[in-house]
Amino acid sequence: MSQSMTIGCACGHTRLKVQGAPILVSECLCDSCRAAAARLAKLPDGSDILTAYGATPSAEYRKDRVEIVSGAQSLREFRLKPEAGSRRIVATCCNTPIFLEMKGAHWLSLYLHLWPEGTRPKPELRTMAGDLPDASALPADIPNLKTHTVSFYLKLLGAWIAMGFRNPTITTAGTIDA
Repeated sequence: MSQSMTIGCACGHTRLKVQGAPILVSECLCDSCRAAAARLAKLPDGSDILTAYGATPSAEYRKDRVEIVSGAQSLREFRLKPEAGSRRIVATCCNTPIFLEMKGAHWLSLYLHLWPEGTRPKPELRTMAGDLPDASALPADIPNLKTHTVSFYLKLLGAWIAMGFRNPTITTAGTIDA
């Protein structure tokens, strides 16, 4: 866990320090991730975080291994619907999507575009390919899973056990509409 790296938003105002390796690096193809990415890309100066085939790449990190070192006051949450169990956090200084947080989760899905190009973690698998009308066009470079697998959840459970079943709270400075 001694290795750390600072990553951040497009303009550099909002910075996060991540410690150690991620729990998992994945690309999500679920309807919600694709819909949220499309809406966030339409914000002023927004960026498209989807791959060419519509996946949302992210590194899943334990919350206790992510520290917001600057720009916390610009973090706002976005939900597809008010009652949604997941929220995407956006740095409003430049409208860069920062991470996805699931309700009750002990991890954050940090979007890979936060890393400098040559240092981005490499995805290990794609999840939720079953949400696509036709998954046959997906690259075959990594597994294209129809849904989440038992091993996916076991990795997350192992991380939670290592955290002593803690779930740190991430606060934001409000909400953003997209």
